[in-house]
Amino acid sequence: MLDAKGIENGEYLEYKGRPLVRQGNDIYYGDLSDRYHIYMMIMTTKNPGKGSVDSVPDTIMVQLLEKDAKIPEKQAISRGLSDAFETANAWLDRYNK
Repeated sequence: MLDAKGIENGEYLEYKGRPLVRQGNDIYYGDLSDRYHIYMMIMTTKNPGKGSVDSVPDTIMVQLLEKDAKIPEKQAISRGLSDAFETANAWLDRYNK
């Protein structure tokens, strides 16, 4: 897992060409220098079954945040990380034009 030192050096994960940082149940997605970025919170996890990893994210809150705004521009609840990232990516494509 990436630690804070890696982030300071510009070494972080990317998804579809955008920065991605996870700390516990919080995920930040998108370039913070853009007008909009995404905040996700993993609300629940589930156990996928025998012989698998301990748990995987199940319910994720996705928020579109405008730089320096106090409330989210948009908010949705997604089932699974795949749906959450598809929603987040679509919002960033649309709002950061």
